[in-house]
Amino acid sequence: MLRILALITLFSVALFAAGDANFEASKRELNVAAIIMFFIFVGGTLGITYWAAKKTKSASDFYTAGGGITGFQNGMAIAGDYMSAASFLGISGLVYLSGYDGLIYAVGFLVGWPVILFLLAERLRNLGKFTFTDIAAFRLGQKEIRTLAAFGSLSVVTLYLIAQMVGSGKLIQVLFGLEYEYAVILVGVMMIIYVTFGGMLATTWVQIIKAVLLLSGVSFMGFMVLSHFGFSFEALATKAVESHEKGQAIMAPGGFISDPISAISLGLALMLGTAGLPHVLMRFFTVGNAKEARKSVVYATGFIGYFYLVIAVIGLGAIVFLNSDAGAAYFVDGKLFGGNNMAAIHLSHIVGGNVFLGFISAVAFATILAVVAGLTLAGASAISHDLYASVINPNATEEQEIRVSKIAVIIIGFVGVILGIAFEQQNIAFMVGLAFAIAASANFPILFLSIYWRKLTTRGAFIGGIIGLATAVILVIVGPIVWVQILGNEEALFPYKHPALFSVTIAFVAIWFFSITDNSQRAKDEEKAYEAQNIRAETGFGADGAVDH
Repeated sequence: MLRILALITLFSVALFAAGDANFEASKRELNVAAIIMFFIFVGGTLGITYWAAKKTKSASDFYTAGGGITGFQNGMAIAGDYMSAASFLGISGLVYLSGYDGLIYAVGFLVGWPVILFLLAERLRNLGKFTFTDIAAFRLGQKEIRTLAAFGSLSVVTLYLIAQMVGSGKLIQVLFGLEYEYAVILVGVMMIIYVTFGGMLATTWVQIIKAVLLLSGVSFMGFMVLSHFGFSFEALATKAVESHEKGQAIMAPGGFISDPISAISLGLALMLGTAGLPHVLMRFFTVGNAKEARKSVVYATGFIGYFYLVIAVIGLGAIVFLNSDAGAAYFVDGKLFGGNNMAAIHLSHIVGGNVFLGFISAVAFATILAVVAGLTLAGASAISHDLYASVINPNATEEQEIRVSKIAVIIIGFVGVILGIAFEQQNIAFMVGLAFAIAASANFPILFLSIYWRKLTTRGAFIGGIIGLATAVILVIVGPIVWVQILGNEEALFPYKHPALFSVTIAFVAIWFFSITDNSQRAKDEEKAYEAQNIRAETGFGADGAVDH
């Protein structure tokens, strides 16, 4: 079965690559290097999936690679999971467009990691088994908390997946000339193969390979850009100011986020949202113990921090090179071909020629596949482990649970493809923002308080979590992006684009209020159970270890 799917996929890739020849012939030439690197990447990752499929026998293998991933490998995989196409192309495009303001996102995405390191990593590994819901439901009502957390996870996964699918379709359309629909279907087929057959082991190695390729690619681009300025960042920044139409303004904040409430709200969403993303939290169960969990966050923070530093160089390099004579060929009717998000791709062609453009194009595709594979596995785990095996059928066997998980992967793949095609013409910028807002408002407060607050009750977590989730969604809908730009109303009911400052505050207050007013016997029993939970969280006694193969 796997070999048949592999042949179908390779045939799809051949069609997909061949489509380049007749797409915008005046603007794009057939990039043989890109097609060759595509085949190498697809063939290599399918080989890894075949190897992982033979090793994936139990639920632990499928969800967490048997807990046998080292701290360094997991750190690299977390970086691979987190450094999405939005980070690589989106932030470099923002720096190219706005300068300093583009780095606000980079800083926001990075500062979530110390929160995870100091507050969550060790306790997550000690208390959890397969998903972050295991921790939230450790001493609370399984049915209510798992149902709520699963819906929170699926909301985040779906929104993130739509954004990745639309991004991948647009990217592949520009780079290789495949029709948008076929590009989205190709990504869907590949992610279903990786996750269904290889589980977490295949997903982990796809993410590690992608991280190595992406870090290598951006390092080379950063090196080539700085080499033109005697490796002086100051000289590069000075030239960027001279080249940009806004001049000195690109080195000052304010053009992108103009008021303090928006700045704080966006920062909160990115920081706390990172600590509530189900596909990121799931990675902490793939290591053998709490020490390896801590090490993996330290490595991931290093890789991600380095990546964002280099992205700043690439963004400024794009300003300099694309506004020079060499960059004139990349503009069509006065606009950058493919939009501002293609700035890094065009820069790769200027500094490295066709071969390096092919490499970066293949890396961009690898980036998308690695992220959607992690998202799909997290969504499938929420359905099979949190809903099916813990709520619907608590007596389910491991085989039944894995079967449900694999069916869920296929369903999520189909849904992702359909929604990706449906949202082609929509402004998807708000979707990633909404995903982070939901993760920060629904997932993070429950997870954080279940670990650190003795008096948290099932009633408080359930009602407060629903209020946090609903508040985040409603405020985004009545905010400027959806209410005005998409629905066409004249004025937004809620003036801020980013609702996290309000929705996170409301979630914490609601959880606190409905917990302290809960005087039931169940609430008293849950408070008593905190002691045993805290001992395990601190020491790891009773935690699941790695599986020997």
